[in-house]
Amino acid sequence: MDVIGGKWKVLIIWALNSQRCRFGELKRLVPGVSEKVLTQQLRELEADGIVHREIYDQVPPKVEYSLTELGEDLNTALKPLGAWGKQRMAALEDATDDCRHPQACG
Repeated sequence: MDVIGGKWKVLIIWALNSQRCRFGELKRLVPGVSEKVLTQQLRELEADGIVHREIYDQVPPKVEYSLTELGEDLNTALKPLGAWGKQRMAALEDATDDCRHPQACG
């Protein structure tokens, strides 16, 4: 749980699913995360062997992030949790919609 703890790590892992991303792309794919926090979370995920950081020797410097094999395995393990979350959100939205109709909430 320590590997995926926090608000942003799971979102970063999902954003990297089957694609390499540069830092700016990741920041757009994970709305609301600050640059400082994204950098910190990426470093922790890299240290845990979940994310690979590829540095290209060019000017200007180019860095891409991708999931390692371990990260892909973790992402696969998280998919049922994501499906559960989507079902839960749909149920909450349905309950909210029902309460907008006075006869439904009694």
